[in-house]
Amino acid sequence: MTGMLFDADGWRAAQAALAVDLAAAAQALGRLDQVVAEMVPADRAGAILRLALIETEAMLWAQGRPLRREEIEARAGADLEAMRIARWGLRRLEGQGDPADLRGFLALYRTGIGGLGEPLAARPTGDDFDAASGDFRVLIARLEGVIPIARAPAARSAWRLCGISAPEALSESACWTARDMATGCEALSFVPLGRHGRGVWIDGGPPGDRLRRHLSAVIHGTTEARQELARLADWRARAMLATARIKGDNPARVIAELAAHPLLSAAMIEARAGISRDTAERLLARLRDLGLAREVTGGRRFRLWAAAG
Repeated sequence: MTGMLFDADGWRAAQAALAVDLAAAAQALGRLDQVVAEMVPADRAGAILRLALIETEAMLWAQGRPLRREEIEARAGADLEAMRIARWGLRRLEGQGDPADLRGFLALYRTGIGGLGEPLAARPTGDDFDAASGDFRVLIARLEGVIPIARAPAARSAWRLCGISAPEALSESACWTARDMATGCEALSFVPLGRHGRGVWIDGGPPGDRLRRHLSAVIHGTTEARQELARLADWRARAMLATARIKGDNPARVIAELAAHPLLSAAMIEARAGISRDTAERLLARLRDLGLAREVTGGRRFRLWAAAG
């Protein structure tokens, strides 16, 4: 029944008709991938984390469970279910889980899914889930000739037709397609759509219209991601120049952590940068005085810091 509702030929025709849009999307994605590929491994991981936090924030807002990326990073959100979804999404966007193994990707167990929130408890279980995931793989296989960045809206449609997730759990199909689109990328583990994903993660209409909107989201999302990384690179260069007279590599370690994470405590920097708490606090204060870091809580305890300027 699902196969009868899935128009694979329509998606192939849409791809052919939108060759110019597709080329522009591929070019925008290639530019972002190249920027990330040119980074050293530690900086690359930080860049992908930054983009994953932005993407997760956008997914949660689209799903009606708003959390700011700072809350996600600090694990400070009051909505525990939203926090659970956010941590799952971050891990998947950073590269954890094999998209070819839906049960593993969704972190399910063959014996059941007890303890999950209400949206996830609505999915098929056991043999029913295995059948649904098998149907999904069959539909994806029918998209032969549709390249990864173009098959995402078709895959989201197939996901809903097969009932892999509850309708409101859009972050699952959004994460899966984000990872699938990155097939063939040199450095990116997922393709970021950012705020532009909100218009396509839940979408309707004929394949041509949906693919056009999706490719526009890819172009704008990857362009904004590249601009965000350029902004951080500029901040990092200015911070390194401003602290050049401080002996040792501790300033560079703190700066690298602030570039990778939107919000950090001195304790987090201590653990991640391998420096003492006193050194972390002293360097954060120095960066604040230079206008390159800001403390966001306004408190005297449990202080959190972000790059500024």
